[in-house]
Amino acid sequence: MSSDVPDTPDVPAEEVQPVRIEDEMEQSYIDYAMSVIVGRALPDARDGLKPVQRRILYAMNEMGVTARAGHRKSSSVVGETMGDYHPHGDSAIYDALARMAQDFSLRYPLVDGQGNFGSVDGDPPAAMRYTEARMAPIAEELLADIDKDTVDFESNYDDRLTEPEVLPSKVPNLLVNGASGIAVGMSTKIPPHNLGEVIDAAIHLIDNPDCSVADLIDTPDSDGYVKGPDFPTGASIVNREGLWDAYTEGRGRLRVRADIEIEYDDGGDRLVVTELPYQENKARRIERIAEDVNEGKIEGIRDIRDESDRDGVRVVIECKRGANVDVVKNQLLEHHLENTFSVISLALVDGQPRVLNLKELLEQFVDHRREVVRRRSAFELDEAEDRAHILEGRLVALENVDSVVDIVRDSEDRDAAIEGLQVEYDLSTEQAEHVVRMQLGSLTSMEAGEVEDEYEEVQAEIERLETILADESELLGVIKEELREIKADYADERRTDIIEDAGSVTREDLIAEEEVVVVVTEDDYVKRMALSEFDPQHRGGKGIIGSRPKEGDRVSTVFTASTHDYLLCFTDQGQVYRLKVFELPEMGRTARGTSAVNVIDLDDGEEITAVVNTDDIDSGYLAMATRNGYVKRTAVSAFENVHSGGIRAVSLEAGDALVDVEVTSGDGDLLIGTRRGMTIRFAETDARPMGRSARGVNGIKLQEGDQVAGLVAADPDDDRDLLTVTKHGYGKRTPLGEYRQQSRYGKGLIDIKTDDRNGPVCSINAVSPDDGLVIMSEAGQIMRTRVEEVSEVGRNTKGVVVMAVDDEDRVAGVDVVDNSDDGDEEPPETDEA
Repeated sequence: MSSDVPDTPDVPAEEVQPVRIEDEMEQSYIDYAMSVIVGRALPDARDGLKPVQRRILYAMNEMGVTARAGHRKSSSVVGETMGDYHPHGDSAIYDALARMAQDFSLRYPLVDGQGNFGSVDGDPPAAMRYTEARMAPIAEELLADIDKDTVDFESNYDDRLTEPEVLPSKVPNLLVNGASGIAVGMSTKIPPHNLGEVIDAAIHLIDNPDCSVADLIDTPDSDGYVKGPDFPTGASIVNREGLWDAYTEGRGRLRVRADIEIEYDDGGDRLVVTELPYQENKARRIERIAEDVNEGKIEGIRDIRDESDRDGVRVVIECKRGANVDVVKNQLLEHHLENTFSVISLALVDGQPRVLNLKELLEQFVDHRREVVRRRSAFELDEAEDRAHILEGRLVALENVDSVVDIVRDSEDRDAAIEGLQVEYDLSTEQAEHVVRMQLGSLTSMEAGEVEDEYEEVQAEIERLETILADESELLGVIKEELREIKADYADERRTDIIEDAGSVTREDLIAEEEVVVVVTEDDYVKRMALSEFDPQHRGGKGIIGSRPKEGDRVSTVFTASTHDYLLCFTDQGQVYRLKVFELPEMGRTARGTSAVNVIDLDDGEEITAVVNTDDIDSGYLAMATRNGYVKRTAVSAFENVHSGGIRAVSLEAGDALVDVEVTSGDGDLLIGTRRGMTIRFAETDARPMGRSARGVNGIKLQEGDQVAGLVAADPDDDRDLLTVTKHGYGKRTPLGEYRQQSRYGKGLIDIKTDDRNGPVCSINAVSPDDGLVIMSEAGQIMRTRVEEVSEVGRNTKGVVVMAVDDEDRVAGVDVVDNSDDGDEEPPETDEA
């Protein structure tokens, strides 16, 4: 069988080398990873550019598309770059070109674009055939002196041309414009900075090479130079800790917050967003805000308008009439207008990726400039010496004009003339050639003077360059002077503010601060309602519906607080829990509430019987009274760490329960009131301080069948009244001075008559005439009135109707509130069933 295919010689077996497949895959992957890391994704620490950016700028420089030239089609620049230097596709090149032209991406754009290069709304650039570009003036500073042997060149991808390994870069571009990129197994994200600040820091480093990173950072406690990133879109950085980590360790997390102005208006306040966080898509952000408003996740907004133009961002957010504009602002900050910028200062150093701190980043630039200026000076010195050598030959010729002319005229040809001049005046070949090429017009006396002047200038230049190369301080002086010139030409004011860290926006920030009524039922349903829903009434009113407990349930506790209060909730079983009021569900007056286990980890059958605001317990003691008449004082420091599962506040004997808790100063009096209307007053020092696990001591000697109803703390000269309210809605107030001090564990004095009309005592409170009251019945009626509505009478009296309750209803609790917001308006007469 014949074939036209030539025979292929067999490969000798000894030339085939077996390779483990895992070793080959590992090495191939490493080669690929390093190719991506070095050749595409990471910037060089010296000029701050990735290869594609460097090649674009070098191609534009070779094309003559500088800042002083006219704009050229972007497709022309992309084609030149792709054809000569970067064979990775036109889209990658054009994306990089467009980004270098975006003033919202680069702090100091390197490309001067003409046409649509995208927007902060995420609009893509127009096709490259429609846009035009040229180098920005500052980009020329990156390429300055590239023709003076300042950097090494390497072959391009097809070995036809050469391209620079790095640009000379008079600008500390890596810090000034930042960088971002994702390589294989690593990424970089360096924020942009203010040019003036970075140059000042670099000059300080040159003068003080042993300075610390802290010396370069400008903080409230130090006089440094770099305040922080300076984003092209402005906005504000709100955490200095993240800045410190980013500059000292090369990694850190910054919180960047939009700048929002509040415009107040009677028809509804508005929020105006004037600056957005860096790399934020404005249009998408507005859409998401609108979605959250429509879904009810953000409340208080009625309209959103984008009024942005070429002069800047202006997003107007109209608030509803009566909405709390600060709460709306905090909601927007938490969900949409504040983001995190993760700094990773990763760059290539000697071809290897390294994470660098601020000082190391500046050192890389300064070392690069030192090498560039040294090589430039050596190049210029060679040129100056060559020029001086030529000028020396011209001067010899000018001094011997006649003889030189005769030698040239008598020579057979040019070579003979050159040889004759060399022999006669000991000139070099280059000098002799130059003299032969001189025109007769250059032999005038005026020309001779100009040559002498130029020779002196060249000699001075040689001396200057030799000094720079011989003296390190002179070389660094040149670097500093050039940096100052760059600062004078291009530096501008900061755009990004550094503000004090106000902490992360928490859920508490999203809740308007207001006084609320908290209702708890025996079956552990809980809710909160705005106190403003209940207008003050004259005493004796029935109140309005405040809760509708389910059948068989009834209200057990009612108290008032601010939504931003942190409370200690004491239960009948002697436990204490910490509660944030804003965590309680806000519901309408007719709502039952939600199960308390969702906010407080109560045991079955456990009820809240006393509440203490943590704002009131900086020091002193907590006095506790139990149903069986025990009293105990414990230092407030014992309650500093109350966890979510609660802690023991008092130990109880079988059949006993914690009834009330009061904050005391340590040198006042305690008053214990019983359900049958007895009250005892004694010095709190009669009850020595005990630990949380103690039971306490006897406070009052109870009659058979009687129980403690409440506890009051008073000063010895307290001019307030004791307000006593009974289960049937009757009450009275009596000056505290009428309750004389006794020894602990006595029977006490009669406070109020508890006959069939009054019923047993429900609560006792120390009040002033200016205070207000919130009274709630077990069936869910709430009445708000003023203390002054309740008559002031003596002890051992029946009192007056405070709240009208139905025959089957009873008063569940009474709480004293600030009455200052009610003004002097007369309470309404009407009641609501």
